Amino acid sequence: MIRTPLLLALLLGTSATGIALAADTPAAPAQRSAKLDTNGDGVIDRSEAAANPRLAAKFDELDKNKDGKLSRDELPRWKHGRHGGRGGERWAKLDTNKDGRISRDEAKADPRLAERFDQLDLNKDGYLDKADRELRMKQHRDAWFAAADTNKDGQLSKAEFDAAKGPMHGGPRHGGPRDGAAPKPQRN
Repeated sequence: MIRTPLLLALLLGTSATGIALAADTPAAPAQRSAKLDTNGDGVIDRSEAAANPRLAAKFDELDKNKDGKLSRDELPRWKHGRHGGRGGERWAKLDTNKDGRISRDEAKADPRLAERFDQLDLNKDGYLDKADRELRMKQHRDAWFAAADTNKDGQLSKAEFDAAKGPMHGGPRHGGPRDGAAPKPQRN
């Protein structure tokens, strides 16, 4: 039996979303920042940013807390995959006060988003933001795991895991995080 934390790490590492993002993104943000973080202290200082002319040019603008370092939260998001492209531009256009989140008033500029605002504001704080996206992903992972754990022992056997894998992983697709449906238990 595989322990739950190990399995969750494995699931995250091999998820279809992760593969799609890796394929769309030349270098993931963590990889890019790791290359720039030459002293390994977890932040990018001005001298390290100099290795990337675009980052160096925007250093002062990105350094929100003016500590002379760029933390992971201050680094710009990538322009490919799920966080960039049209979705990222749409988000930026809606975020009129540039605080990184969409208020109910800002959402009114997009009638479809305004209509779904309460459904998307999972933590009910009145904003759509990273916390809501992370909570939604956690709910999807938990639902997938619960459906895949057919014997409800809190662990996934290899057979349960293989039965729950999607088509990108060589197994049948029984629903899950990508389509919002929970996988159906296999009957042997």
